[in-house]
Amino acid sequence: MIEDHRHCVVCGKPTDPDKTVCSASCEEILNRQQKSMKRSRLIMLVIFIVLFIFIILSSLLSKPA
Repeated sequence: MIEDHRHCVVCGKPTDPDKTVCSASCEEILNRQQKSMKRSRLIMLVIFIVLFIFIILSSLLSKPA
């Protein structure tokens, strides 16, 4: 019978059921990936807000036809 286990979210190796990563190096890789994803989300949010403000300002400042 297969004993209870999970797989490392980084490399896929079997690990203890209470752990998400198998080693310190995988934990470091996971932390870097999460940091990069947070940064990407923040950049996308800033771009969205800037574009939204630009659209609002351009519609308010344009001359009516």
